[in-house]
Amino acid sequence: MKVIQFNAYGPPDQVCECVEVDDVGAPGDGEVVVEIMASVINPADLLMIEGRYPGPDPVAQLGIEGAGRIAAVGAGVEGLAAGDKVISLERANWAERIRVPAGRVIKVPEDLSFNDAAMLKANPPSAHLMLSEYETLEPGDWVIQNAANSGVGRHVIRLAREHGIKTVNVVRREQLIDELTGIGADVTLDDGYDQAERDRDQTGAAAAIRLAIDAVVGSACLRLADCLSDGGTVVNYGYLSGEPCMIHPSHTIEHGITLTGFWLVGFFQTASPTEVTAMYADMAGKFVNGTLAVPVEATYPISDAKAALAHAMRESRDGKVIIHPNGPPD
Repeated sequence: MKVIQFNAYGPPDQVCECVEVDDVGAPGDGEVVVEIMASVINPADLLMIEGRYPGPDPVAQLGIEGAGRIAAVGAGVEGLAAGDKVISLERANWAERIRVPAGRVIKVPEDLSFNDAAMLKANPPSAHLMLSEYETLEPGDWVIQNAANSGVGRHVIRLAREHGIKTVNVVRREQLIDELTGIGADVTLDDGYDQAERDRDQTGAAAAIRLAIDAVVGSACLRLADCLSDGGTVVNYGYLSGEPCMIHPSHTIEHGITLTGFWLVGFFQTASPTEVTAMYADMAGKFVNGTLAVPVEATYPISDAKAALAHAMRESRDGKVIIHPNGPPD
């Protein structure tokens, strides 16, 4: 059985390799075996391999997201059967097969593609929860975010638009402006020192910008805070620059701005199984009906792990990189 294994902290395409390991075997009581059909390479996967994000120590298997079909179910498993399409909530999905507790998979609609299912676990709920859990946003309110062309960023644009919330989207490449406008972005700006001034030129000085969503940290976080209305919240969810979060005392003292963090793991630690299942049913439905969508730039077989990881590390990608451990899905 093939898996992708990381052997030391470092550049992902150098320290990871596709290796043969023993098959997972038959499921035990309360377990299922899943044949993984698609697994996206998530930025958090790359950060784990570099030692900059919480995760296992090497030597280990990785893969935060994965989707496939149940190949076998163990005794005592209810509500799941061989052939069901599922996503895995485990974090070792760069593999041909996994064996996990039945409670660690979520059944998804048959008309959800494997590629879309492989992008369901992390980014859609992150966008949904950050939009809904920190500020009470009303139609006509604004949200500002950086890394707006990321998976989370695209979901923020689409989910906000669905609820009548407007978005300011900060990017590093001017050619992304038309693309994001096409999926519903209200304002798109290139990152820069005068970001707050350019933001207010387009939204209006009185616009209620209550929420900022930050994936970059460092001075990029500071520039988001500059754009917020008094009493707003900066929610940090990413480590992209590797720098500390920055916010000025004038933001907190004079303007009542709050800086906080979001981690999807925290949601799983507090939510009930019913809440988790309902949220994923909602998100899966939005993929099926076209509310949510993420472009895929390339797919690779699991044997081309190094090439897939090198591709995922490119700064100028325009879509996700997905691994197909068992060949192209139907």
